Amino acid sequence: MTSHPDLNALLLQRDQLRAELAAVGEMRPGSLAPRFRKCGKPTCHCAKKGAKGHGPSYSLTHAVSGKTFTHVIPAGDAAERTRAQLKEYHRFRHLVQQLIAVSEQI
Repeated sequence: MTSHPDLNALLLQRDQLRAELAAVGEMRPGSLAPRFRKCGKPTCHCAKKGAKGHGPSYSLTHAVSGKTFTHVIPAGDAAERTRAQLKEYHRFRHLVQQLIAVSEQI
């Protein structure tokens, strides 16, 4: 190892990024959007003019081999777990981009 201060700082930053990557938890790609639906019963509250409908449930969309897939995620724990996985995925991608940038500088 050299004693060049900039290089040492970059090596330290690379090691920190690697440690953060090693600690990445459950993740999944995609986008989560709330959805409301109308059941079709004329006497239901959702049939009233201006009513949002039943819900929310959530749609998780993501691309696989050029095709978009949608999964319905129920509200509650499943939606919260999915939000956490999506957040972790974005954190992972950001860490990878930083690691690549630091590696190029080294």
